[in-house]
Amino acid sequence: MPTVPAPEPAPSSASAPEPSPPSGNEPHRHRLTAESFGTDAERYDRVRPRYPEALVERIVAACPGPEVLDAGCGTGIAARQFQAAGCRVLGVEPDERMAVTARRSGVETELAAFETWDRAGRQFDAVVSGQAWHWIDPVAGAAQACRVLRPDGLLALFWNVFRLPPALAESFAAACRRVMPDSPVDLASTMSQDLDSYSPLIAKAVEGIGGTGGFGAAEQWRFDWERSYTRDTWLDQMPTFGLFTRLPAARLAGILEGVGAAVDAVGGGFTMRYATVAVVARRGGAV
Repeated sequence: MPTVPAPEPAPSSASAPEPSPPSGNEPHRHRLTAESFGTDAERYDRVRPRYPEALVERIVAACPGPEVLDAGCGTGIAARQFQAAGCRVLGVEPDERMAVTARRSGVETELAAFETWDRAGRQFDAVVSGQAWHWIDPVAGAAQACRVLRPDGLLALFWNVFRLPPALAESFAAACRRVMPDSPVDLASTMSQDLDSYSPLIAKAVEGIGGTGGFGAAEQWRFDWERSYTRDTWLDQMPTFGLFTRLPAARLAGILEGVGAAVDAVGGGFTMRYATVAVVARRGGAV
């Protein structure tokens, strides 16, 4: 949910949370939000949307081999999809709570920040990162990826961008405003994502990749898809958004009540349109 972040406050139950991701300027420095997703890692793993199979298949087809490193693997959502496609995947994740969940799901995971992870001489055919590269320093991360990849290896960074029906987006934003009137975040924009809102993240990623001098020109891929939500499945996912992960339980409950009422008003469910956007570059040459 990219918006320009306010200065990060000291942790307190009264402070307004940041959006996820807090874009614009160096979102990887906003550690309070970056480290908040592990507070309910099992829920995160259960409810967060997966990535289009067409994306996974295209990345695998472009790789020179099956060895994949998942940078910022979280609970292993993307890693398991690459495993199912025949890859051998190693995850690197800085949050121990997320890493534990990934290991339980069958993903070998090492606990470290990707930028400073000790590769111990290992190299991979692909470095992938799903919904996580904005929490990694784009310059140091790209340099590490260049070191980690074999010649002709692929770097693939991707994000799911959700696009609510406009009327629901406004109803959801109104529910948030009632509970969070002091929020520094543009709640209407946060609840009405579009690809333009991800442009700063993509630009930073492309700039970091280009700055290494070790990659060919970056390509951008896009995959459009849909997912149906009931009232309950949407409310189950909302607490995993960065806008809400540090919100006190009583305030979160108030938002969920308002959002649930809005979904009930349109028949108890809706169809979400997603666009999965990817930045892809090959070490040493064209994709």
